[in-house]
Amino acid sequence: MTAPEAGRGIGNGERAAEITTTFVGLPRDSFRILHVSTGNVCRSPITERLTRHFVAQRLGVLGGGLIVESAGTWGHEGAPMEANAETVLADFGADAAGFVGRELLDEHVIRADLVLTATRDHRAQVISMGHSAGLRTFTLKEFTRLVKAIDTATLPPLEDGVVSRARALVRAAAALRGWLLAPTAEADEVYDPYGAPLPFFRSVGDEIHEALDPVVTALTGVPARA
Repeated sequence: MTAPEAGRGIGNGERAAEITTTFVGLPRDSFRILHVSTGNVCRSPITERLTRHFVAQRLGVLGGGLIVESAGTWGHEGAPMEANAETVLADFGADAAGFVGRELLDEHVIRADLVLTATRDHRAQVISMGHSAGLRTFTLKEFTRLVKAIDTATLPPLEDGVVSRARALVRAAAALRGWLLAPTAEADEVYDPYGAPLPFFRSVGDEIHEALDPVVTALTGVPARA
């Protein structure tokens, strides 16, 4: 594969590529998940912090190899999370503290091992940035649908490390993408609650939770607590 050109926020494109398994195929002790939405103040912050929360619940420090981040295609750089998004996280017992919005940059895509977007438009924008992102970029709901079709017994056991298991899961999902299509275009979308009242935020939070649960189960090999 061809290493990416330097782009926004990249001081040295070659050096960035060297530390990314996507381009050189070398083992690494971490796996980066990047959640992407528009403003990075509602959907992607909820998804980022819920992912961290659910991984920590199931693996504790053993999940430390999974680095979970977020950014926005029109990100409000330096902005706090929307108050209703914080409330949704609190509903699930997740922590919103310290969150700061970011604009999506080339470096975020280059370093990510898995990019999960809120909508198909976001997915297209990430892929259009290049950096061989196509095979590792999915909408959240698309990835959930593919993960549900994977026999997790074929993935490396957790004893081999959560990073090895996560990489195998992404490869398996990418291989299935052309065979398992969405029933409708809307099935892969998480709609933007920006400016909406709290009940709508909570419905979006429930959607994200429902989509994340099987993904985190597949990543960790540990089902949610009853």
